[in-house]
Amino acid sequence: MNTLPGALIFDLNGTMINDMEFHIRSWTEILNQDLKAGLSSEEIRSQMYGKNSELLVRVFGEGRFTDDEMEYWSVEKEKRYQKAYLPHMQLIKGLDVLLEKASAKNIPMAIGSAAIPFNIDFILDQLDIRKYFSAIVSAEDVVISKPHPETFLKAAALLNTKPENCLVFEDAPKGVEAAGRAGIPCVVLTTMHLRDEFPDAARILAFIKDYTDPFIVSLLV
Repeated sequence: MNTLPGALIFDLNGTMINDMEFHIRSWTEILNQDLKAGLSSEEIRSQMYGKNSELLVRVFGEGRFTDDEMEYWSVEKEKRYQKAYLPHMQLIKGLDVLLEKASAKNIPMAIGSAAIPFNIDFILDQLDIRKYFSAIVSAEDVVISKPHPETFLKAAALLNTKPENCLVFEDAPKGVEAAGRAGIPCVVLTTMHLRDEFPDAARILAFIKDYTDPFIVSLLV
């Protein structure tokens, strides 16, 4: 692939902004200090995918929390994350150019994220990039989050583009798995995971540190 595809679908956290360490800190505080889970840093990192409610169930099991309690801890986690991350917020280098170029070429774009709308709105509005996206698929818009393909399949449908004609940008192995199961090629941002943490590379077109990578530059020609 050396030209822009029919549509672009972006994961958000760790893919458009390099903020995953702030999420890890917030989850560590809640899981270990507030909820006394006693998890190691590596155990917490391994749970960093999917909906907040799914993470809580994976850690504590079914039935530990009521729906209201899970909603409370989900929002509380994002409040703490937002407070800590706000002074550091910025797009990953080169992404502003990609968004501008794709928009100028009338390439439709979507967000496909496991984040709740509260968190997605925080990022899009603080960075003033909502204007680039004609579709947003959040945790509340799917039954099962990544690695299930529903997030990306729904985003492609909202963009009126066949999945195989889209391109997904992801940073997490579970997200790449979701893209692969949706039949969508993927570019991986190595903000949180190393190349060898992505065992199924069949649909990975490139691993990039940021959007100034030559692969991305070649898309914009």
